[in-house]
Amino acid sequence: MGKLNGVHHIALMTSDVKPQIEFFSDVLGMELKALYWMHGVEGYFHAFMQLNETCSVAFVQSPQVKDIPVELGISHAGSPTNPCSPGTMQHLAFNCENDEELYNMRDRIRAKGVRVLGPLDHGFCKSIYFGGPENLVLEVSTSSGVGINENAWIDPEVVALNGISPEELERYKYPKGFDRAGEPVAQPAAGIGRPEYTNMDPKFAAAFDLPDEVVTAELSETTPPVKAA
Repeated sequence: MGKLNGVHHIALMTSDVKPQIEFFSDVLGMELKALYWMHGVEGYFHAFMQLNETCSVAFVQSPQVKDIPVELGISHAGSPTNPCSPGTMQHLAFNCENDEELYNMRDRIRAKGVRVLGPLDHGFCKSIYFGGPENLVLEVSTSSGVGINENAWIDPEVVALNGISPEELERYKYPKGFDRAGEPVAQPAAGIGRPEYTNMDPKFAAAFDLPDEVVTAELSETTPPVKAA
């Protein structure tokens, strides 16, 4: 069908993974499930903090990060109402089950000494707002298991301001499915104007043009760093 069903993980860069693990474990109650040398990248650590068995927040620590400047309004927003550069994360919102859990999370976070704003009721969700290490802009929200009604929350004025035609709007609301053919789809050529990774190591860039079976066979790493009991 070719349809996504959730976020497996979102990866955030860090200059020091331990304080991030401490915050996400102690303040937010997330479990550390993986901490290892990042596969295929020399000198990097990779950490996974679990939300549930299929969804995590990951952190990547690199020796170079300490020398990269943080610029509020460019690399980071700093708060939910501020801008940052295109393609960067403005804020990250976690989900909880219902209003009671939202209040529980607010009080848990405050009990750890972190200031929290809210809840604010946005109609289709309620949210609380707080900051995390290294200028992270964080939020916890609940829709109490009810999906967003697109017929109530897609504003015609904003649609028009973004140059979206009625035909495009219908396509955006109800994307077509995808039926995979018997044979794999060939790799598109580079440089045709579609999104691609940028600033790549030449060896990593070259891997995109290798046969898929070679990539899977030669670049995969399935052995955990510790033999589990």
